[in-house]
Amino acid sequence: MPAAASLGLPNVRGRVPLLAGLAIDSFGGGCAGPLLLLYFNKVADIPLGTAGVMLTVATLFSIAAPAAVGVIIDRIGPRNIVVGAQFAQGLAFTGFFLGRSIWLLFLCSLVMSTGQRVFWSAIFSLLADVADEGERDKWFGLGGMMQAGGVAIGALAAGWLLAIGGNGPFLIAMAVNALSFYLAGLLLLRLHPSHHERTRQDSGPAPLLRKDRTFLVLIGANTLLALCTMMLGVGLPVYVTEALTVPKWLVGVLIAATAVVLATGQTLVVRHTEQRRRTNVMVVAGITYAAWALLMALQVHIPGGWVVPVLVLATACFAFADVLHAATNNALSAAISPAVGRGKYLSYWQYSFTFSSVLAPGFFAQLFEVHHELPWVVLAGLALLASLTIYVLARVAPRLSAERI
Repeated sequence: MPAAASLGLPNVRGRVPLLAGLAIDSFGGGCAGPLLLLYFNKVADIPLGTAGVMLTVATLFSIAAPAAVGVIIDRIGPRNIVVGAQFAQGLAFTGFFLGRSIWLLFLCSLVMSTGQRVFWSAIFSLLADVADEGERDKWFGLGGMMQAGGVAIGALAAGWLLAIGGNGPFLIAMAVNALSFYLAGLLLLRLHPSHHERTRQDSGPAPLLRKDRTFLVLIGANTLLALCTMMLGVGLPVYVTEALTVPKWLVGVLIAATAVVLATGQTLVVRHTEQRRRTNVMVVAGITYAAWALLMALQVHIPGGWVVPVLVLATACFAFADVLHAATNNALSAAISPAVGRGKYLSYWQYSFTFSSVLAPGFFAQLFEVHHELPWVVLAGLALLASLTIYVLARVAPRLSAERI
């Protein structure tokens, strides 16, 4: 068996610019993303609270982006939309680098958040289009690995920049991210039409999708699983800092270890699950997310000497669930989408992650204030509900009962 096949890798000939673009884009995001709030505060002299509200409002304005992308993606093609999103985000970070006015920075934040949402609404359609017959899942896995690897290296660069001190590192991060977006967009323009263009037709009016109950229920179930994916970054730092008596540096180690698993494991997961139904893989992911959340809830009730080992075990459960979910959820949505209008369906699928990203901070904070373990207990229940929903739907919906990898 060729090495590429044994690793679950697809045929990448002629499509290297896409992979390079994903890695470069993600490196810039990993470098600048963690420093953005601090940049607003230290360089632009905007209070942290005001900067946080500004980014939240900008994100809320971008919620309509997946629906807008869904209207046009099957007409103009996902490659063109992704390129536009990359250049728009490059302009936003150029504005961050040059601007200091709060209104200019808000406008740049709005362009940035909308560009991000547009990118995520189109990138999986592009990955589906570049894939050879039977290799769509492998492309979703490889794309995710390139992005996770870029983010991890970028985050290490961000940590190095922070250690330098002063305002210079923040400006460097903004400039690096702007350049990464421009370069990624230029690389995507080099993608040969034979590797991404497909015969396209109008997918019909939006009500066609709104009447597809199977797909809408799946979006709801995936929103609950996506909420689990958000909780490592949102909940773990607060939980470790405020509720547990363990070294604070452990947060960075656990998050980095999870990023390494995502950056290296997705194609291997596809390789070892390709003979199984995607719905079954999603069910297992949900059950494992629930096990992770329950282990997290137990942390405040176990002897101190067991906290670190159980925390490591819990994070291993999360990493396993997350790599299953990351490698499978978009492939499932693409597999059950109609051939005509697939771009619209995949755009709307991203609302799973849009809604969960908006819900996650408030969900955790409000429940954490009631009882420290409560957000984890509720999250475990939601993960099991998602698994049960997918399990039942796979047995009553003809499209899913016949679905195979």
